[in-house]
Amino acid sequence: MTGSRTAAWLLGAAAALIGAAAAAQNYPTRPVRMIVPFAAGGPTDVIARVVAQKMTEGMGQQVVVDNRAGAGGNIGMGLAAAAPPDGYTLIVVSSSFVVNPGLYASIPYDPYKSFIPVSNMAASPNVFTVHPTIAAKTMKDLLTLVAADPKKFSVATPGIGTTPDLSAQLLKLTTKLDFITVPFGGAGPAVGAVVANQVQIGCTALPPTTPHINGGRLRAIAVTSPKRSGAIPDVPTMAETGFKGQEADTLQGLLVPAGTSKDIVAKLHGQVVKMMAQPDVKSRVEGLGFDIIASSPAEFAAQVKVEVEKWTKVVKAAGIKVN
Repeated sequence: MTGSRTAAWLLGAAAALIGAAAAAQNYPTRPVRMIVPFAAGGPTDVIARVVAQKMTEGMGQQVVVDNRAGAGGNIGMGLAAAAPPDGYTLIVVSSSFVVNPGLYASIPYDPYKSFIPVSNMAASPNVFTVHPTIAAKTMKDLLTLVAADPKKFSVATPGIGTTPDLSAQLLKLTTKLDFITVPFGGAGPAVGAVVANQVQIGCTALPPTTPHINGGRLRAIAVTSPKRSGAIPDVPTMAETGFKGQEADTLQGLLVPAGTSKDIVAKLHGQVVKMMAQPDVKSRVEGLGFDIIASSPAEFAAQVKVEVEKWTKVVKAAGIKVN
């Protein structure tokens, strides 16, 4: 009986494995939900819709964007974390995914255990800008002005805990300058405040800022990427201006719930690599101010670990708290 039971168990296990492999090979056989944890129209939503369209074409099933905004992305990320790990729920996250673990006392996901990273598809650096009436042309010039009268200068950011806001906080900690950060309710109002010269300095993601830089309404001082951005190639990086360790960007990552099969993860990653190499996608994404990344699952997982630890330290050092 023992031998018979063992044989039956082995046969059952083999059948299950064969069934799972077949399901992954045929995946998807029905529409796929792609959660975006932000409102429609923002950078993450725009990227997600480009990806959803191309995945629909590439996989032969409709990929439907589902906007679930709220709580800095936590609502949508919590929904995705609790979804069945069958490949039919995807989520596109921004940098709040790696910032929120250090920013909130409690979040509905574990950045390491709740998901399997598929790819950081694209990323945009943050950019420090000034109103054209400000005399500074370089970051050193700007910080010299700020050091002379810190209370005179403020930095507009898109909101508490956003990566541009944390970039400003990191610069503040590094330089030990006591300038004021002014968090707005999004990138649009923050950029508008600097354009109107209501706030002298801005730190925002590149996509909503590029038109104003190109139009001469803002002067770009430095980007926070490891290398210069193709959207504004004449603008130096923070490291080039003499301030190392200031790298920060706004990622656009694709994740699936933990437990999703490796075959499905591999298929999704293959779709990402294929679509991001297409000229129309490349043009669209870069036109928004993003650089194509299309990292591997292992590379993205390593990035998540580095960034969660980095931003948790910055949040703690800056004393930032969100209820």
